[in-house]
Amino acid sequence: MTYLAHDLDDPSIWRRVRMLRQGGAEVRVAGFRRGQGPLPEDATVLGHTANGRMIQRVRAIAAAWPRITGMIPAQDGPEVILARNLEMLALGARLARIRGARLVYELLDIHAMMLGQGTAARVLRRVEARLMQRSSLVILSSPAFRTSYLRHYDQPDVPTLMVENKPFARAETARQAGAATDGAENGGPLIVGWFGMLRCRWSLGVLDQVTRAQPGKYRVILRGRPALDVMEDFHDVVDGNPDLSFMGPYDWPDDLPAIYGQIDVAWLIDRYQAGQNSDWLLPNRLYEGCLNGAVPVVLDGTEVGRRVSAWDCGVLVPAPDADAVAVTLASLSPETLAARRAAVADLPRDALEMDEAECRHLTAAICGAGPVAAT
Repeated sequence: MTYLAHDLDDPSIWRRVRMLRQGGAEVRVAGFRRGQGPLPEDATVLGHTANGRMIQRVRAIAAAWPRITGMIPAQDGPEVILARNLEMLALGARLARIRGARLVYELLDIHAMMLGQGTAARVLRRVEARLMQRSSLVILSSPAFRTSYLRHYDQPDVPTLMVENKPFARAETARQAGAATDGAENGGPLIVGWFGMLRCRWSLGVLDQVTRAQPGKYRVILRGRPALDVMEDFHDVVDGNPDLSFMGPYDWPDDLPAIYGQIDVAWLIDRYQAGQNSDWLLPNRLYEGCLNGAVPVVLDGTEVGRRVSAWDCGVLVPAPDADAVAVTLASLSPETLAARRAAVADLPRDALEMDEAECRHLTAAICGAGPVAAT
């Protein structure tokens, strides 16, 4: 199997590779880079792209287009190409046509340029539709991508497979971390953790505003990769507020128990693409946080809000404004927080982790050797 990745520096790419291999596939990886430094393993680098710069990404695809077959040698026997996101689908379709390979589209993120009725959005969706018609399967990570995007915009009726952003099961996963040692359950401030790809300016502004309004009542720990192209003043905001602490990137998955063990609640609200992709996502931080005992804070009316409500384990903010966030966080007494944490601990493990059987099902479906059924 050839996995075409939009960003080889994204840890989620390598999580998927591990799942596919656990499911029995031999996987080689090719794609673009957005960062520097060593990759987790060898991969064919097709070029470099940048977050948010769609025109630059289109040019990178155009540059790779005539070279793709030479850069990725043919495999012996039947070939399967898994293409992550639209730009890789374009390259994957070319490779599949020349090689007679099976093509699978991994649609896990929908760019804002794809949405609405503007000329650019309609053109991009037409391109995607033509490429999807060459695909045997579309992999989705949230049911809202099917209802709010594929069906809403009448994209081709290609078979879909729902594969949520659950991490692969690890024997050493901390099923429930204890309450933060200096957190709200122990008489300290309520400790909020915002981890992963930090790209929501609204979240940064609200957390800054809420903590400034009541100094010492809340503490926010930020870990991961801040999108400085979206939040140019990220470090200035954090450095100017003693209740915000950016503690840099972390190693996935080894650091997860420790970083989630430091917090009371995990911040899952994302307004980067409000009303669109942000409302449709089921982010991996939902599963990782719950696996490690953190109570999720979510926004009502979003897909992740609906999921947490169904699980009855989190904290629901009723509206996307600072006052609603402040009132909701203030309502978390030690007793309420302990009850929410117990509800997280009671979640079935298979709701939060992908086991080996699911990996085999995923790999078989991609390769056309198994039934396509919702996972």
